[in-house]
Amino acid sequence: MQTEIFSETFPLMSTANPQTLEWLLNVAINHEYPAGRAVLMEDAWGNAVYFVVSGWVKVRRTRSEDSVALAILGQGDFFGEMAILDESPRSTDVVALSPVKLLSISRERFIQILFKDPQLHHRMLQLMVRRLRQANLRLQMRSSPPAVKLAQTLVSLGESYAQESEKGKEIFNIPYKDLAEVTEIGVEETTKIMEKLDEKGWIKIDNANQVVYLVNFKQLINLAGKV
Repeated sequence: MQTEIFSETFPLMSTANPQTLEWLLNVAINHEYPAGRAVLMEDAWGNAVYFVVSGWVKVRRTRSEDSVALAILGQGDFFGEMAILDESPRSTDVVALSPVKLLSISRERFIQILFKDPQLHHRMLQLMVRRLRQANLRLQMRSSPPAVKLAQTLVSLGESYAQESEKGKEIFNIPYKDLAEVTEIGVEETTKIMEKLDEKGWIKIDNANQVVYLVNFKQLINLAGKV
């Protein structure tokens, strides 16, 4: 991957200097995983920072035989940055929802480059604050109707990861169980709402190609209550 593409793909790298980008790419390790494969086990948190080059993953909490999806991440995002600074035990792992390509940078080398490039350090703090705001928004919306909460999830995925297409913003057709868990509503409610949104023409579900088109994004934003 060229440094220009690296910078354009990952918002975290948008302010990093060219020397930083080149150095990171030289030390990064490439990974490829099929759908359904665990890409990061709970005992591996804190060893590296991972960048999603393509595909979709979910972060899930595991307890005995049960697991619950906590977040959905797509191209351009990263994970593991908090764990490199926090050595407490983890009860979460990361699983590929689709075929996925990742880059990993070891904990030692990532911390080293943060000290060398203050712009990258500042940018990472900005994105971490953004995640905290999103988490606070989810807490504030816990009492909202299921349709509003699901619209908020779809809008967030669309704003963060969607690819533009002739049919609208295109996102992965996330399994309803994972979509429900991230939104904190029931699977049956999720199914009914997605079908209703499809009937209204606000989204288009393409099961054959495993994608969902957010056709009427403005209506979804209105439903989500975003200004």
